Formats: sequence, C-alpha cells, structure tokens
Amino acid sequence: MVGGRLGFVPIVLEVEQGIESIIFGELSWVNLSRNLVLAYQSFGVVYGDLSTSPLYVYKSTFIGKLQNHQNEEAIFGAFSLIFWTLTLVPLLKYVFILLSADDNGEGGTFALYSLLCRHARFSLLPNQQAADEELSAYKYGPSTQAVGSSSLKRFLEKHKRLRTALLLVVLFGACMVIGDGVLTPAISVLSSVSGLQVTEDKLTDGEVLLLACVILVGLFALQHFGTHRVAFIFAPVVIIWLLSIFCIGLYNTIHWNPKIVRAFSPYFIIKFFKETGKEGWISLGGILLSITGTEAMFADLGHFTAFSIRLAFAFVVYPCLVVQYMGQAAFLSKNIPSIRSSFYDSIPDTVFWPVFIIATLAAIVGSQAVITATFSIIKQCHALGCFPRVKVVHTSRHIYGQIYIPEINWILMILTLAITIGFRDTTLIGNAYGLACVTVMFITTCLMTLVIVFVWQKSVLIAALFLLVFGFIEGVYLTAAFMKVPQGGWVPIVLSCIFMGIMYVWHYGTCKKYNFDLHNKVSLKWLLGLGPSLGIVRVPGIGLIYSELATGVPAIFSHFVTNLPAFHNVLVFVCVKSVPVPYVSPEERFLIGRVCPRPYRMYRCIVRYGYKDIQRDDGDFENLLVQSIAEFIQMEAEEPQFSTSESSSIDGRMAVISTRTIQSSSTLMITEQEGVGVSNSFQSSKSLGLHSLLSAYDDENPLIRRRQVRFQLPQNPGMDPSVREELVDLVQAKEAGVAYIMGHSYVKARRSSSFLKKLVIDMGYSFLRKNCRGPAVALNIPHISLIEVGMIYYV
Repeated sequence: MVGGRLGFVPIVLEVEQGIESIIFGELSWVNLSRNLVLAYQSFGVVYGDLSTSPLYVYKSTFIGKLQNHQNEEAIFGAFSLIFWTLTLVPLLKYVFILLSADDNGEGGTFALYSLLCRHARFSLLPNQQAADEELSAYKYGPSTQAVGSSSLKRFLEKHKRLRTALLLVVLFGACMVIGDGVLTPAISVLSSVSGLQVTEDKLTDGEVLLLACVILVGLFALQHFGTHRVAFIFAPVVIIWLLSIFCIGLYNTIHWNPKIVRAFSPYFIIKFFKETGKEGWISLGGILLSITGTEAMFADLGHFTAFSIRLAFAFVVYPCLVVQYMGQAAFLSKNIPSIRSSFYDSIPDTVFWPVFIIATLAAIVGSQAVITATFSIIKQCHALGCFPRVKVVHTSRHIYGQIYIPEINWILMILTLAITIGFRDTTLIGNAYGLACVTVMFITTCLMTLVIVFVWQKSVLIAALFLLVFGFIEGVYLTAAFMKVPQGGWVPIVLSCIFMGIMYVWHYGTCKKYNFDLHNKVSLKWLLGLGPSLGIVRVPGIGLIYSELATGVPAIFSHFVTNLPAFHNVLVFVCVKSVPVPYVSPEERFLIGRVCPRPYRMYRCIVRYGYKDIQRDDGDFENLLVQSIAEFIQMEAEEPQFSTSESSSIDGRMAVISTRTIQSSSTLMITEQEGVGVSNSFQSSKSLGLHSLLSAYDDENPLIRRRQVRFQLPQNPGMDPSVREELVDLVQAKEAGVAYIMGHSYVKARRSSSFLKKLVIDMGYSFLRKNCRGPAVALNIPHISLIEVGMIYYV
C-alpha cells in the first residue's frame, strides 16, 4: 500500500499542475472567450445523452429486484451511489485525467489505440512505412522510452496474438458504441414521451409507442439533410433543459425532504448494501444509467478543447445533475408509489407541459449526437481496414467532420424501431443500454492504463493504481450489468457479435488479399530487362495504376500488359492508405518516388489519410498529382542525395511533396478556368465518339465541376536537358489524357484450405465485397476514365 501511495503522489501533483496551467494559461481574454463559446456549443453535442438520464434512472433502479426495498433509507442510499458515481467516473476519471490523453486534440478509443500503435509497434496494418513516422502528427508526446516499460513493450510487440487481442478489444468497444447508436434513441425518446401517461388524459401504452416510433422515424429520416441548419438550437435546448431540472431538483429538495443532503456521505452506500444485499448489487445496473453518455466527453474532444469540456461539465452539467437527482430522491422519499414515473411526477403541475416539451427536444438532441458519433466510429473502423467500404456524405461545407452514411443510418433505424417495439419498456432497454456503456468505459480504462505506461511513460505502479481504482468501480458495475443479460442485456452483446463478425471477416480477407499482392509482385529485374519501352507500345497519356501496395509493382500490371501489350507513356502507381494519426495535413499527404530509372517514366504516389480524415471529391487530384511529380523531378535533379544511391533510381527513396511548395513553385506554369465537364486533355481529342460520350457523361453529372488546367514549361536556360525532356513528356502526357487502371479482383480460398477458411473467404468476404461500395466509387474515380482488370486471388 505504501508503494501505491507513493506512486499516486506524482499523478496527483500532475493533475494539480495541469489544473494550474489550465487556470492561469487559459485565462487570457482571447482564450477564455474562445473556450466559453466552445463550452456553450459543447452542450448540444456532448451532453445531450448524459443530461437526459434523470428521466429513467430511479425507475430502472427500483423496478425489479428492489421492489421489496422501496423505502426512504434505500432511496437515500441510491442517491449517494449516484452522487459518488458521477464524482468518481465523469468528474475524476474523464475530466481530470482522460481528457489529457488526447491524440493531436482527438479523443476516443481509436485515439488511444493510435497513440499506442505509434509509441509501440502494436499495429497490425501491413502497409506502414518508415516515412509515416516523419509526419508532424506522428511525433506527438514524449519521444524517449522509459526504462521500466521497455521490457513490457518488447513482450507485447513480440507476441502477435496479444496485439491481435488488443485490436479485437478496441473493435469490440467500437461495436458497443454502435450499439449505443441503436439503444440511445430508443430509451431517450420512449422515456420522454412516456410523460404523457401521467397527465389527466392518459395515453395508452400503444399510443405512446406509436408516438415514439413516429419521432424516431423522423429523426433518422432527417439525417440525410444534415444537422448544421438546426444545430444552432441544440445547445440552447440542452442548457434550458439543465437549468429546468436544476430548478425542479432544488424545489423538490426544499419542499419535500431537505434531509436528503445527508446522503452525500458514503455512509449511506454502506447502509444501502447492508439492507439490500445481493438485490442492491444487481440494482447497480440502474444506477449505472446516471453516467451513460460520459464517453462522449472524450470521444467528441476533437470538435472542442479539453478546457471547454471541463468548464461546461464542472460548472454547469455536474451541479445541475447532482441537484436534480437529489431533488428527485427527496420527492420519492415522501412519495414511494411514484417510483414508476418518478421524474414526471416530481414536476410541479404549473410547469409540466413546458418541461415535457423541452425533455422531448433534449432526448432528440441527445439521440442525434449519438447517431452522428456512430457514423464517425464506422468511418474510423474502415480506416483501420476493419469495415466494408460505405458511402460517406458530407452534410456541411463549413463544419468539418459532419458526415452521414446512408446504409448505416437505415440499419440503425430498423434496429432502433425493432428494439422499441419489441421491448416497449425503458427498464429492459436500460439494461441493454447500461451494459453497452459500461463496457466501453471499461475498455477505455484498460487502454488508458497502457497509455500511462507507453505514452506518458509513467511507472507501471501508477498505471496499476489507475486500473485498480477505476477498473474496480467499473468492474462492479459491469458484473451487475451482466446479471441483467436475460432481461434485455443480451441486445448489445448480440449486436456487437454481429458487427464484430463483419469486421473480422473483412479485416481477415483484406489482409489475405494484401499478402497475396505482396508475394506476387512483379520483379524489378524483369522490368529493367525489358528496357524503357517495357517491350510494349507506349501510347500518349498518363496511366494511374491503383494498388494497395506501398512498395513494388503489383501483379495487376503484368496481367494487363500480358493481355493488352500497350501502355501509357507515363505510369504512376497510386496507393491510397490510412496511417495511425487522426489527420494528415495536405502539405504532407503526397509521397512521390521513382519506380525505375528515368527513361522508363514510371513513378509512385502514396496518398496518406488519417483515421479521421475524409476524402473529398474536389476534382483536382490529377492536377495536384502532375504538379507533385514535376516538383519531385526538379527536386531530384537539384538534391544529389536523391540520385546518388543506385537503389533510389530503381524503387527506393520517396519525397514528401508539399502543396504549399507546389503553389509557390515555378516548375510548371498553370493557366486555368472553371468549367463544367472534364479536362482540356479530353477536349483536344479528335474522336467524335469520345466527344459524344463526354457530352452524355456531362448530361448525367451536371453538378460535377472540374478545373480546366493547362500546364506549360517556363523558359529556364539553366535547366538540365534531361530534366526538361522528362517534364515535357509529363506535360504532353497530361494533355493526352489520364486513365485510371484498377483491379477487379475475385478472392477465393485455395482448394487445400480448411472448411472454416473457405466459409469465411468464399462466402463471408465475397458477400461483403459484392454488397459494399466499389473501390472506384470510394476513391471518387470518374467512371468515364476507368479501366478495370479482372484477376482471381487464391489466398
């Protein structure tokens, strides 16, 4: 215990120093005003779910096992449990500790996993390169490794099964968040509209259910339009709701039972468990609902600042919730029969209807935030190579990160309606909801323990103390939630197993396909032996060959030239990949290199995105690519280190080409104009058939506007003749047109494979590939310029 206390001292000192730096460093007028604005905006995004919990907490706690313990002492004990749970988990764990574990300002389980993958080699993605470690966002946090954690780090890096288990834990947490996206709208909306059953003209259960379903259908149907147009009312709705429940709680405390303030003492928790025993432990599944939505404080960190979230929670949300739960307990202590509808019964009659309306609006706002977070989680799973390709729609031009995924939206709506209609009871839905939320919290605690060791580089004892304190608290709640699996708790487990199955099959198939590409690369010696013409006819134009390989020449290339012995004058092997950082700045997005010696005119371009980056179809990729290659050619001639090594002239060294450098560079002169249609390269064609195809393409896609760009080589007498010749070839190839070559692959298991592998690959993975978005659609490749090459992968 002495070691534990000594280990806890540094973390307390760091928290105190952090608070001092927050208070004194952030209190300049500009920072304070900015953080106050962000704190105001955070109410509508972060706290909608957490603030609506008073609608159903006491009902879920006392209906069931505690029906024989509905008395004043038990209610005092329940409030004491709620108060200390709110204090220890949201306030202490999340506000004071977890918000400091950001990844370049981003939060959530993926941010923690990304930090771990960068500070220790835990990543299972096979396409990582040393060049990725030079990204500015990659080097975040301490760069030196503590001696105490090095042995543990080597042990985890050595065993692939442990790294696989870590990824599975992260994905399981992501699946539980998806489960939240199903359960939150169901319990919030159903709880809010149930207030109509305590009015004089009571609605029947069927009428309340019908009204809830109508609201839910409208909520999901409006996702298509985005929320940016109505988002300005989200924060006022939640703030008015919080102030309303604060005033009601204060009134109930004074009017019904002021002695409730004694329940702040943890002594009442001991009395609660002495009286209720095992039933009290099982009822913790209801108490747990008081902190559902807490994870949003960390997950939505990227849209705000840690200080603004701390400000909003500590000074508004926390006191309002505590006072509301206290007032509701004071009311119940004198009105035991009202437990089934405790919140609405505790509202004074004069303000019932205004509070009912604002409660319904707050439930809708909280549900909206969770649905949007579900879209974001699925987007991040796809970036990890663990979810099939889906269509991502940007719902706002001004607010970065607001996305909508049509397929997932309708799946969530069907599941939410099925649960609402199937259960019809907020207590049963609450059992499922609580299990999903506490599982995510427990996974976050486990990941944070590793972050303390490997990223913060603190003692293993401090990490163990953190895990012991918060892991014990959440572990107790988790065991209580698991006891309610037969009473609705099975829903998030089933949903998570389904989504985990989809993720595992997709990740397994993707890795097998990548390894096949890796082991069947075209030999560079064979290419060099063919000479600069590659033994085929080189036709005018640029050929962009898309592949998942970050190095080497893919088998699709040899497959193409074997069947059609002609290729473009300029070849570019393009790899679009994800890296374990939240965002990659545009200045660092492109990696350009040379595949073969200069006469071959073969290049490589790696386009890098972070797990929260969104690929936008701005129609300018071709122009940026040509400018980047031109800049690389000029850089290679001016900087000897790019050409002295023999390997670099074949397939080796790559350079980061900054878009800022491109814009300020004079390597190529650019003339451009805005216009509808495709680039001038197509307009220069004399083929009437092609012109008719392009006009038909423009008619079908009237909103696609592409920049019409012409490149010219400036007069520079000092330029190396070979460099000028290569740049001229590049410009002429761009003028002739750009073609996109992709593999249309069919992945099948080998005949010698086991039955399970054949089942996964031939049925599961093939089904997902056929029913997800094609790679050409996901990469925004124009259909008019696409060439697909069929290949069968036997993995």
